[in-house]
Amino acid sequence: LHLSIRRQRQMCIRDRKKTVALALVTAMAATMAAGCGSSSSDKGSAAPESTAAGSEAAGGEADSKETEKGAASGEKQKLTVSVWDNDATPQFTSVTKAFMEKYPDVEVEYIDAPSDEYANKVTVMLAGGDADPDVIFIKDTENQVTMKDKGQILNLDEYIAKDGIDLTMYNGVADQLKMDGSSYTLPFRKDWYMLYFNKDLFDKAGVPYPSADMTWDEYEELAKKMTSGEGSAKVYGTHNHTWQALVSNWAVQDGKNTLMSEDYSFLKPYYEQALRMQDEGVVQSYANLKTGSIHYISVFEQQQCAMIPMGSWFIGTLTQDKDAGKFDFNWGVTAIPHPADTKAGATVGSTTPVAINAKSDVPDLAWEYVKFVTGEEGAQVLADNGIFPAAESQAISDKLAAIPGFPEDGQDALKTTSWVLDRPLDAKMAAVRKVLEEEHDLIMIGEEDVDTGIANMNQRAQEARED
Repeated sequence: LHLSIRRQRQMCIRDRKKTVALALVTAMAATMAAGCGSSSSDKGSAAPESTAAGSEAAGGEADSKETEKGAASGEKQKLTVSVWDNDATPQFTSVTKAFMEKYPDVEVEYIDAPSDEYANKVTVMLAGGDADPDVIFIKDTENQVTMKDKGQILNLDEYIAKDGIDLTMYNGVADQLKMDGSSYTLPFRKDWYMLYFNKDLFDKAGVPYPSADMTWDEYEELAKKMTSGEGSAKVYGTHNHTWQALVSNWAVQDGKNTLMSEDYSFLKPYYEQALRMQDEGVVQSYANLKTGSIHYISVFEQQQCAMIPMGSWFIGTLTQDKDAGKFDFNWGVTAIPHPADTKAGATVGSTTPVAINAKSDVPDLAWEYVKFVTGEEGAQVLADNGIFPAAESQAISDKLAAIPGFPEDGQDALKTTSWVLDRPLDAKMAAVRKVLEEEHDLIMIGEEDVDTGIANMNQRAQEARED
């Protein structure tokens, strides 16, 4: 393992501009806002069910000229929306169905693509100056920077002002999506990190459940208490998955630094903690997790750990798997731990922005769709389907807490005092992220010490930003 990585490291030194091929590749990626399947369809209609509420919504509820024109002529207005893996997740279908029930004179057609092909497909369509899609869901947040710089998406400021959209309902997410002080996108859904725990293991150990107000140092001490057993019967106090984000996220949680910083020394205490917990046997060996392609779901569901920091999407997995009989213990969830100088409830996560194609021939209609799916109505539809919307309100929190199987005492996990993007908006973020992930592997398996790894991050990330 070490020899393989050392050879690749030597290649990287000879030519930094070549891609470093690490022997240990990440077995899975954190696709916080993507489905797990793929769709072979290219374009599909999302026909709504006919309802009385939908009929009452017709005629004048849509402010756009395009909708009014369609209603007057008796023809349905067409709106195209780009999505990915549509058959695998209800996130797009649910809100689109609700939109068409409210505006029965509009028919929405999907331009669908598999998750791993989506970004390229949208890039090609926009580069060709196509009017379709009218609305673009952006899978990788940083891609909106390139779209904006190329004039491919509309500035939404006038629409937002005209309709009096209150951006505070997004709890800072919309502000973090702004570019040059303007909104070119609005956040559709978001995920953030929480702390999951096995209630049965805590009860058996006679240890109180994790607090919603716990520092990372307190979390480490709790993990030590919850570590027990040996060999195959060992229960680790907590679990650190292999994603680089499971170290860097806690370092940017206070909002003082980002992964586009020029000096990554702020990561040092978090790497030191991760390595210390690994050395003390509080978490599983990083190298074993990587080489064994061990998934965090199996570790938690097979009761090999007492706690695990993971994203809000894990709630759906746990509720479905318990209902399917894949495990039978009681689990809980609370707020993620926080730095000592940061308020409880601070978290970090990702979002799915939505934009309007600058070449759309129905921009006003496209805005009505964007306004609906990112607003309170669309958010409540998402929450009804167990999906975390970007918009926040007590009604939305209540719906999320009512997800079948959600722990009755888990509402602290749904309350955030601040929310930080795990990856800042920057066209070079993908290239920098690759560097950070490569150095992360080397640090975590002990091929580099923390100081050397951070020095390499500083140098290589700078080269990636300038390339």
